[in-house]
Amino acid sequence: MNKLFFTLLTSSLMVAPVYGQSNFPEKPIHFVVPYTPGGTTDLVARTVGKKISEELGQSVIIENKPGAGGNIGMAHVAQAKPDGYTVGMGAISTNAVNPHIYQEMQFDPTQDFTPITLLGTSTIVLEVNPDVPVHNVKEFIEYAKENPGLIYGAAGTGTSMHLAGVLFGQMTGTELEHVAYKGSAPALTDLLAGRLEVMFDNLPASLPHIKEGKLRALAVAGSARNPQLPDVPTIAEAGVEGYAVDPWFGVYGPAGIDEVVVEKLNLAFSKALNSEEVQEILQNAGFSPKSSSAQELDELSKTEYERWAKIVEDAQLKM
Repeated sequence: MNKLFFTLLTSSLMVAPVYGQSNFPEKPIHFVVPYTPGGTTDLVARTVGKKISEELGQSVIIENKPGAGGNIGMAHVAQAKPDGYTVGMGAISTNAVNPHIYQEMQFDPTQDFTPITLLGTSTIVLEVNPDVPVHNVKEFIEYAKENPGLIYGAAGTGTSMHLAGVLFGQMTGTELEHVAYKGSAPALTDLLAGRLEVMFDNLPASLPHIKEGKLRALAVAGSARNPQLPDVPTIAEAGVEGYAVDPWFGVYGPAGIDEVVVEKLNLAFSKALNSEEVQEILQNAGFSPKSSSAQELDELSKTEYERWAKIVEDAQLKM
């Protein structure tokens, strides 16, 4: 009798986790955005999250946890229970750049996350307040050299926008001074008001203001022009040969999530990203949605981690 009971108990314990995984999700999923509301990451998360909720039949709760260039939010993800109910929006900054810049990190991007899927890429735009007397990159370089220490804003230290400014300064011989904001929204408020002259920003947050003529786009930082600004050249096209910064974003969970759960999340995100509704919203905002397999995101993360290690070392950047 006791032996039979022990056998049944053991069998139930072995089956229980599988049952839970096969029925995932059974409660709301928390999607952590490591930046403030109103920026590119927030827009993408809320647009995709709504579609995922419809796909999985559970609420997707967007949690903004800004600070330390995205490190605070992604540390929260790394320390969460690996059951698939907490995921976060990692990026080129949090998962490739920051570990080489910050003296202290609460997570190791090479060990502490489960890659789920790529979300896509964004475009960084070099923009100025219309009162600044420059209309192209050449004029901006001249203006910056005439005003050494010219301040530019970006959404956080160690972000791709910050690094875009650092790389620009290195390659053009200009002395640009970085001011870190907690996100695009507060930086744009100062730029629109004229308290800030220059900004490197992810395009989705700035695009409405550019189209309304409230901001002047000088160039985009990526390797190709953005379809939403077809007449705006890349910085490389504008004369800074070899310049290119292409930000990417992906979904990560804490290390140790079961493969069954990863597959379900990957499928839900892929369907959402490839839906006409999400494609239209994000493309119109200047974001290029693109899904991937979990393995492809893992490979991208590792490759970019190594690439940015060299760039940061050459630039001697430390926070």
